[in-house]
Amino acid sequence: MSKPRIVVVGSINMDLTTSVPRFPEPGETLLGTAFATAAGGKGSNQAIAAAKAGGDVTFIGAVGDDGFASQLRSTLIEAGVDTSLLRSVNGASGIAAITVDADAENSIIVVAGANESVTELTEDDLDAIARADILLCQLEIPLATVIAAVHHARDNATTVILNPSPVQILPEDLISAVDILIVNRTEAKQLGPVTDRVAHLVTTLGSGGADLRDHDTTTHADSPTVTPVDTTGAGDAFTGAFAVEWVQDQERALKFAATAGSLATTVRGASVSSPTRAAIEKVLNRQA
Repeated sequence: MSKPRIVVVGSINMDLTTSVPRFPEPGETLLGTAFATAAGGKGSNQAIAAAKAGGDVTFIGAVGDDGFASQLRSTLIEAGVDTSLLRSVNGASGIAAITVDADAENSIIVVAGANESVTELTEDDLDAIARADILLCQLEIPLATVIAAVHHARDNATTVILNPSPVQILPEDLISAVDILIVNRTEAKQLGPVTDRVAHLVTTLGSGGADLRDHDTTTHADSPTVTPVDTTGAGDAFTGAFAVEWVQDQERALKFAATAGSLATTVRGASVSSPTRAAIEKVLNRQA
């Protein structure tokens, strides 16, 4: 079976992660227990997750000309993601300042940097989207670019998956062209009735697994029990894995993705935590 063709239009950041016993109060200084840098950004995370889950993935986005840029590009390449459409622009690459507490919960501050420069799609970008099985987008780049990508996908029979994070008002010309919306419980509440407008709504439930509303039918998938150390990137691991399996086996996609998201919580970091297809299959086979 050929690999599903996935195009991700989205953000790429350098994650600056600090581990702490607990989150500080306003004005309080705490001593951290660890610090690490790793490639992140929801777009990049989901592209890497999809590639590791078995997809043929192309990433469309931008890095700056700073010291982070080459590491960000290399991380995508090492995961098997095609970076031929990853642009280099003047200025800083995007960054995310992440704090992770002893319960593996996190708080995140994102500075867009080069991601703000993705304001238009080239002919090569549009051609890649038209030839893909799935277009996967988030909301960490300019909204107008996401809308343009989604409509080009719809015009060319490419399935559109949107992970609307960070949450904002979804205009009609965006939501009307989305096939699958993937949200967590908080995002679902924030978006409200707009989630009823898509044919397929996926709601992730953390350790409780995930639900898929397919028109009028809802399906649930449990997550395997694990000992989490860092929930950063788990949702992105879920989304990338879901996109790949949706092309290959829609009935299995929710369970496959819930397993990927759960396994991602057992590894510190975002993109590095996404499991391989072999790791996901191993758990699923053990549960069968």
